[in-house]
Amino acid sequence: MTADVETAARTSEARNAPSDRSRRIALVVLCAGMLMIVLDATVVNVALPSIQRDLGFSQSSLAWVMNAYLIAFGGLLLLAGRFGDILGRKNVFMAGLALFTVASLACGAAQSEELLVAARFVQGIGGAMTSAVILGMIVTMFPEPREQAKAIGVYGFVASAGGSIGLLVGGVITQAINWHWIFFVNIPIGIATGALAARLLGKERGIGFGGGADVPGAVLITTSLMLGVYTIVKPAAEYGWGSGRALGLGAVPLALLVAFVAREATARNPLIPLRIFRSRNVSGANVIQALLVAGMFGMFFLGSLYLQRVQGYDALQIGLAFLPATIVMGVLSLRYSERFVMRFGPRATLIPGVVLIAVGLGLFTRAPVHGMYVRDVLPAMVLIGFGVGVAFPALMNLAMSGATQEDAGLASGLVNTTMQVGGALGLAVLATLSASHSNHLIHSGHRLASALTSGYHLAFLVGLGLVVGALVVAVRVLKPESARAAHEGVPAGAEPAYSEAG
Repeated sequence: MTADVETAARTSEARNAPSDRSRRIALVVLCAGMLMIVLDATVVNVALPSIQRDLGFSQSSLAWVMNAYLIAFGGLLLLAGRFGDILGRKNVFMAGLALFTVASLACGAAQSEELLVAARFVQGIGGAMTSAVILGMIVTMFPEPREQAKAIGVYGFVASAGGSIGLLVGGVITQAINWHWIFFVNIPIGIATGALAARLLGKERGIGFGGGADVPGAVLITTSLMLGVYTIVKPAAEYGWGSGRALGLGAVPLALLVAFVAREATARNPLIPLRIFRSRNVSGANVIQALLVAGMFGMFFLGSLYLQRVQGYDALQIGLAFLPATIVMGVLSLRYSERFVMRFGPRATLIPGVVLIAVGLGLFTRAPVHGMYVRDVLPAMVLIGFGVGVAFPALMNLAMSGATQEDAGLASGLVNTTMQVGGALGLAVLATLSASHSNHLIHSGHRLASALTSGYHLAFLVGLGLVVGALVVAVRVLKPESARAAHEGVPAGAEPAYSEAG
């Protein structure tokens, strides 16, 4: 009898093995699509001087190479995630991947300012459609808590470390070939990812529009987010947050957001059901992510400027300087994050990670003018790498906690929206503060290197304050892991959450 049972078990395992292998390959395919999207932002940052020189951009118009992408990307993430639930996440993923790949070809072939900016806007639409549904597909593909935690760890590494990888890749491509290839390289990756996704990702039917499409809600939320991102990257960054232009234009997206919430609360078939925000863990995780990403832009963007303008690093050296943080993130995210989440729970894993990020940013506030990489930069990189590798996978688990089949795309789009809008907001605030402080010191007679370093220190300090704010939200808002979850090895983030009242 025992032999029969063992034979049956082996037969069952053999039958399930291809399915498990297919899911693992599908996870790699989804993360490859996400990596392509994440790399694009920092790769383009590195190549901006070359683009300006070749196409004749002015300093002010050059910003639109990034802004056109960010406005489309940040403005459509939430809507794209919900459309994934309605129309089928695979359908939205494939359409977005195709659009992103074609737009990358147009970007690489662009010979004028206007064509490149227009192609970047279309690329942002494709990027939003592709990335908004990936996390939702992962949590439905891996429903078992331990497998899900491990899969989210892989996704967390790609989403968090992809930016620093982009610095290295961008430096290599721009210096070895030319800036056109930072876009052309997306074409074979996009084609291969699309072919594998079409074969490996299972077909799924969306929930449909039911009682009809909530067109007014879609218009309100898309317009609000696009105008909000535009306010952050244009008038606020150029004229200051207290300027009349920034305050006047900034009031419009806030008013549209209020109108959207009122619409969704009363609509018979809302585009975005507000029940998703009833969970303290889901809402808290998204607030924490926005604060963390806003604060950490001080390291990735302004840290790059410190290395370039004060220490004299070139693009390739900057990429190599960030490599230790990327390696540490990868080791923790891919090998240990799932063990930490399953052993201690997402909240208990997240909080020490946030503390490490805060300590790393604190060290960056002391980087001197005549700094040494090993003494003044590397320790901060390693600490932040440890913090991100531990915190972000746990944060993703919390943000997707209780996501149902019907709402997984919405939850995934919300995660990406808070990440992108938080990053854009953080960049605008920190860059503005840093530049204003440095200019004041220069006009007061300070040396350029000293003034720049002092401005970066101020930005790192404000970024540290945002991370500390994220830590406070984590401690005060997130629900502690239940005794049952800890005893059974099930992370609290895996328990249904959308029905919670508080």
